[in-house]
Amino acid sequence: MSTAITQTVEESTEGPTTTRAGRLGALGRAEMTLLVRNRTMLFTALFMPLLLIASAKSFLQNVDLDGTGLSIMEIAMTGGIGMVLLLVVYMNLTSAYTARREELVLKRLRTGEASDAEILAGTALPAASLAVAQCVVLIVAGIALLDISAPQRPELLVLGVLVGIGLMATLAAASAAFTRTVESAQITILPMLLISSLGSGLFTPLETLPDKIASICELLPMTGVVTLVRAGWLGGASGGDLAMAGLNALAWLVLSVFAVRLWFRWEPRR
Repeated sequence: MSTAITQTVEESTEGPTTTRAGRLGALGRAEMTLLVRNRTMLFTALFMPLLLIASAKSFLQNVDLDGTGLSIMEIAMTGGIGMVLLLVVYMNLTSAYTARREELVLKRLRTGEASDAEILAGTALPAASLAVAQCVVLIVAGIALLDISAPQRPELLVLGVLVGIGLMATLAAASAAFTRTVESAQITILPMLLISSLGSGLFTPLETLPDKIASICELLPMTGVVTLVRAGWLGGASGGDLAMAGLNALAWLVLSVFAVRLWFRWEPRR
């Protein structure tokens, strides 16, 4: 695994000129090859969000949605986009960054022309591309097969997905800083997965929670992204809600970038 990435990047830098796009493309192709070879991670990325949507539909049968203005399928499908971001981007990348560090791939890549930001971004490209593709499939399927309305504000939906990908990628890098091995990554990611699934409004709208609990949940990392995605697809959010969601997402993005710059490790933890 470790040689696949370094060889691909070396091949891309042997020519007379080296561009940032070329370096990112080389890293992305190498990472995509490794992702396809890892059948467990690929299965999780492709099918786990769909299984969770089906489970959420059964769970929501017992939730009182009066006053939310949302149907069960609308919540399940918009929450499914959030799960794609968590599972495809955050979970995959936490393991990928940890594995590349422990295999000394990151250390070797830093001796080349690629900057630190390019190395991290190139590693994230396959997961980000896969997440975008799955979100598109969910939206098209929701409109064509489940009688959900077309996106009311497409610009907000796109913004929510892109900000979510950036946030999940940087949080994955921050989580990898505290992860010793690829195996322990399955434990490291659990707090984020549980907190986001239960408290960020993915499958349980914050309107159905007590006011004090809802106020706390509004501060969680995924809440702003989920609000932007749901408002972009289904509409109905006020300007104040959108402003708070944007500030929430921006604040967590800045904090996660700061955490990566401060704590991310480029060499194995010993």
